[in-house]
Amino acid sequence: MKRRNLILSGLGITGALIVGWGVMPARSRMGKPDNMLLTEGEIALNGWLKIAKDGGVVLAMNRSDMGQGIHNALSMLVAEELDAPLERVRLEQAGHDAIYGNVAMFVGTLPFHPMNSEGVEKPFAVKSGEWIVGKIARELGVNATGGSSSVKDAWEHLRLAAATAKASLCMAAADQWKVPLQEIKVKDGVISHASGKSAHFGELAKGAASQTPKNVSLKDRKDWTLIGLPAARADIPAKTDGTAVFGMDVRLPNMLFASVVQVPQIGGTLTSFDAKEALALPGVVKCVQLVSAAGSAPGFAVVAQSTWHAKQAADKVKAQWAQRSEGALDTKRIESELKEKLKTEKGFTFYEQGDVAKAESSATRMIEAQYKAPYLAHATMEPMNCTAQFKGGLLEIWVPTQVPGLARVTAAKIANVSVDKVKVNVTLLGGGFGRRLETDVVAQATQIAMAIDGAPVQLVWSREEDMAHDFYRPMHVAQLSAALNAKGEVESLRIKSAGDAIAPRWMSRVLPALSGPFDTPDKTTAEGLFDLPYGFSNQHMSHVSTRMGVPIGFWRSVGHSHNAFFSESFIDELAFESKQDPLAFRLSLLKQAPRYAAVLKLAAEKAKWGTALPAGHAHGLALHESFGSIVAQVAEVSVQAGMPRVHRLVCAIDCGTVVNPGTVAQQVESSVNFALSAALFGKIDIQEGVVQQTNFTNYPLVYMAQSPAVETWILPSTQSPEGVGEPAVPPLAPAVANAMFKLTGQRIRSLPLKA
Repeated sequence: MKRRNLILSGLGITGALIVGWGVMPARSRMGKPDNMLLTEGEIALNGWLKIAKDGGVVLAMNRSDMGQGIHNALSMLVAEELDAPLERVRLEQAGHDAIYGNVAMFVGTLPFHPMNSEGVEKPFAVKSGEWIVGKIARELGVNATGGSSSVKDAWEHLRLAAATAKASLCMAAADQWKVPLQEIKVKDGVISHASGKSAHFGELAKGAASQTPKNVSLKDRKDWTLIGLPAARADIPAKTDGTAVFGMDVRLPNMLFASVVQVPQIGGTLTSFDAKEALALPGVVKCVQLVSAAGSAPGFAVVAQSTWHAKQAADKVKAQWAQRSEGALDTKRIESELKEKLKTEKGFTFYEQGDVAKAESSATRMIEAQYKAPYLAHATMEPMNCTAQFKGGLLEIWVPTQVPGLARVTAAKIANVSVDKVKVNVTLLGGGFGRRLETDVVAQATQIAMAIDGAPVQLVWSREEDMAHDFYRPMHVAQLSAALNAKGEVESLRIKSAGDAIAPRWMSRVLPALSGPFDTPDKTTAEGLFDLPYGFSNQHMSHVSTRMGVPIGFWRSVGHSHNAFFSESFIDELAFESKQDPLAFRLSLLKQAPRYAAVLKLAAEKAKWGTALPAGHAHGLALHESFGSIVAQVAEVSVQAGMPRVHRLVCAIDCGTVVNPGTVAQQVESSVNFALSAALFGKIDIQEGVVQQTNFTNYPLVYMAQSPAVETWILPSTQSPEGVGEPAVPPLAPAVANAMFKLTGQRIRSLPLKA
């Protein structure tokens, strides 16, 4: 079974095979017109598109905007097929129907038989019945923005929805004007005929609604006028002048504000609290004890007339906390345990080829190295927040979320009402990076709103609460080894890693009714290792899955973020030990992977690999595929006061068909700076159960002055679009580390990077 066929399929808890809506053909995902809410003068032509009275196009937007430009990209797909001006497409939040669910994201998180970008299948060394994928039933309609999947998920069905709508409009015009259908033309949102008759979409929408087009085809690539060309993003003006509404910008009549205080120790609980002093302060309304899904008391919230009043009062509450029963967590101890597990546990074999053991037994020399990556926080610019109002048995929430459907389910469960009694308004997101795939803040805001019963309440976490109660990227360690023969050639590659699995933890939190009773071989733990493009004859890739007790979640580029550091740093080690140039060494192993080789060559060419650099500067490179896109990066680095300084970063990317090249460049630049922040500074330490990093003072981000000049080079492609929001993150750290080795002669095998 190949990746694109095994979508959201797996053995459920009962053993029955559940096939999700991922196998729905594009036409089935167009939906029915009654899926859409109509206002006066609007006509729905399918579940995605409405035509306004003035001829404007209304697109049901099922993806969250967190700066990645997805609203612009999906609007371009619709405008292209409709032959409508891009500025005439406006957005409306999509409903909760299953057609709005995201197939591609879950392909990226659940186990499957992987196939790399060259079309080479690399099956897991396990029978499908040996894991539980979990059930994502069609009726849930899980709508999630993540996994760099939004464009690839919409690519076929959204264009088809637009093409079908255009066909209906043309049929209506032909019927009304009594002319042959093939003589109807569409340009810039106007339908016309050679006789001189013309009308905009709004004038024909009513007649189009009764039409049933047959044999609808998509535009030929050569006829595109929007896709593939830069287009100005409609969201930029509002974000520039401050009129854009993010979660924290929501303001409602009679709104109250809440500040939360949660147990300082990870896994601990609130045993008692005294709020008398807090309640006596001006502007304070109430103190609410919070309850977790497991029934424990993780903290409390103070509700007041303003966030400032609420925060001041929260500081006056006298709380008693209890440590978790298993004992306090400590990252140093966790690291030691992971290293021990690498030695003592076999782990799950994700991929094997040839006979590694035989190659190792006959090796002239063995190269071995151990790498590690720390816990990381998401540190979104906008801290976690949610506004909720419970009134008359109805619950309405305003929240920056990547999972509106799951937020709705969570809120309904907390409020003990049916989901149809819950309305979710998705605001703009001030950063997501996977953190807003969680619904913890929604559960808290719902509890607070129910305690108030009537007034809307906005809950905003402080930066300290945000840092201390994240779902962190897990700490991982990896043991890598290679066997070299007498000629210095690499005969085998073995990689074994250890760390917590993300997907089972996330499923148990957000979809507990659908998660299995056992851990599954979660691909996020080993992604980027078991599908390396390099042509080593003998390979063995395995992972030891652990449960360390630290809350973990999806972090931008997920397992690729650390696995690329492990593999691409070690590949550089092998090049050095083989006495070969790092570029030439990689290319020699990519003879059967021409797409990878082309990306690598382009990056090297544009960076002028091999030419002289200023004194004290060096180039480092890395190559990695994630989310369907292949990325090569060359970093020009110097070392200043023991810290790397990246002056220039050249990035080449093959991401399939490009919708908006400007957005691709923006996402690469975003990824580079996000990854550089993590590579230079990112680290979460836990002592006595308490997270030590509390704000940007001790969890810093890259300043503009530290940001490198970033060049993005896109390889032309006729393949379907692949991910863009995350693939430029993984190669950054190894590219910088490999350059530092050239400068210092020291191999850095742990993050963050320091000389």
